[in-house]
Amino acid sequence: MIIAIVGPSGAGKDTLIRGALAARPDLRLVRRVITRPTEAGGEDFEGVTPEDFAQRKARGDFALTWEAHGLSYGIPRDQIAGSGDVIFNGSRAALPAAVRIFPGLRVILVTAPEIVLASRLAARGRETATDIRDRLSRAAFEMPEGIGFQTVVNDASPEVGAARLLAALQPERA
Repeated sequence: MIIAIVGPSGAGKDTLIRGALAARPDLRLVRRVITRPTEAGGEDFEGVTPEDFAQRKARGDFALTWEAHGLSYGIPRDQIAGSGDVIFNGSRAALPAAVRIFPGLRVILVTAPEIVLASRLAARGRETATDIRDRLSRAAFEMPEGIGFQTVVNDASPEVGAARLLAALQPERA
């Protein structure tokens, strides 16, 4: 199964994903390719130049790509292949394409109150005040119509948030 974790900047998606991976070694994490320097921190990602990204996209190396915040993001095709559950940090705006590409995609929306998002964005020190305002304005972005999802509210400790994500990752019961 392929699972997309989506939500606004500052919701703690990467933190909760790390917690879930620690508790569930059977999960495989997709290491995204991003046109951002690797030194920028945050998640474990492969930083590439825009030119390298474009070449890889043209070769068909990515199963899914999208643009956000002036950056290009890619899900490498070879990391999706194989058996077992695969999890990736995705984009709400890219979900319509993702559900076409990955039949049966499960979507989990991680969110938090705006005050929590603002505090987390400021604490990570990557964005300017203007960037933070822009990201907060996108926090209320509606999920694309017709896409089923579960919601995890990450407004407590990382341990509580990870437990909530793990509960959402349990197999769906009919």
